[in-house]
Amino acid sequence: MFHVAGEKDILEGKVTDVYFNRTLQILESEQVNCKVKAEFVAKKLPEDWSWGVLTGLEEVSTILKELPVKARAMPEGTVFYPNEPVLEIEGAYQDFCLYETAILGLLCQATGIATKSSRFKKLCGDRLLMSFGARRMHPFLAPMIERNAFVGGCDGVSVIKSGEIIGKDPLGTVPHALIICIGSTVEALKAFDRVMGPEINRVALIDTFNDEKFECLNVAEALGDKLYAVRFDTPSSRRGNFLSILEESRWELDLRGFEHVKIFVSGGLEEEDIPKLNPVVDAYGIGTAISNAPVVDFSMDIVEVNGKPRAKRGKLSGAKSVLRCPKCNKNKIVPLNQDSRNCVCGEKYSEILLPFVESGEVVTGISKPEEIRQYVLAQIAGETL
Repeated sequence: MFHVAGEKDILEGKVTDVYFNRTLQILESEQVNCKVKAEFVAKKLPEDWSWGVLTGLEEVSTILKELPVKARAMPEGTVFYPNEPVLEIEGAYQDFCLYETAILGLLCQATGIATKSSRFKKLCGDRLLMSFGARRMHPFLAPMIERNAFVGGCDGVSVIKSGEIIGKDPLGTVPHALIICIGSTVEALKAFDRVMGPEINRVALIDTFNDEKFECLNVAEALGDKLYAVRFDTPSSRRGNFLSILEESRWELDLRGFEHVKIFVSGGLEEEDIPKLNPVVDAYGIGTAISNAPVVDFSMDIVEVNGKPRAKRGKLSGAKSVLRCPKCNKNKIVPLNQDSRNCVCGEKYSEILLPFVESGEVVTGISKPEEIRQYVLAQIAGETL
């Protein structure tokens, strides 16, 4: 038995904080069923991030299209900033109050993963970035994690099911287990070469038994032109000066005519490691730093009741427009339907909080993962870390 909630549990409102269930009982008993507008906002972002990448809306739409509500949202993959509404739900409060917990969970974790992936992609530049973190999380979450890692910027994922979802073949090298079972890095790689088709790159994991530099040379001499890359997954207890190990290995490979062999690095990497290693690394496998990314603390707050602005202390009441300048990318928040002057650059603002769900239909469809990823990459090109 897996300790998880299924889709049926979520759609029946069972994944909810109990006080929402009690609230519904009270409102039904008191015959109070006001029409409200409720918005989802992150007042601040984790770890001093200045921007986030909104994801999770595709799963949120699975809930909303079953309810008699209307919704507006930023498109999936939109870069947003603190205090901006990213989603608004309009309807009778009794009709959606049980789903606040689930909707927040879908948005908060997915957005955190996508944002962390985007940050790593900006640091990696044109180097290959692979999502290797599924093993650190509950397997029920693996496809969600890797889908959002991919749309956020990762070039590939490692789990088979995740590859099916994003429409890409999963990426991977060899595990230490294969080398240990066979007893030799070189013999394990030769076995890989005999069994796997030529369309799969030959990437040797070179830190299992011996010094990395000499193991690089051993596998390079064994496979020659067939060897695509060597992967360093050196344990932190053995790394010492990791950059020096990589530089030394690169030097020895090049000196012997193996300039074509790329260097891949994985194992406990954080954002601050990437700029230091970039001069010698061709590709990264990032695990826990992405899969265990900080969640973005969205909250849902009612801002309008029966057509009149009303919100709790610390919140701006009333429905809002989120405007973005397509030229200089500056944002502005104004009351809904209020005319706004052009941006200071002279360009006309565009509304980015768009119709999302209405009458049980998703009126603004969710793009394919690769299209969302390209949208994200285009936006973050102008952002700083």
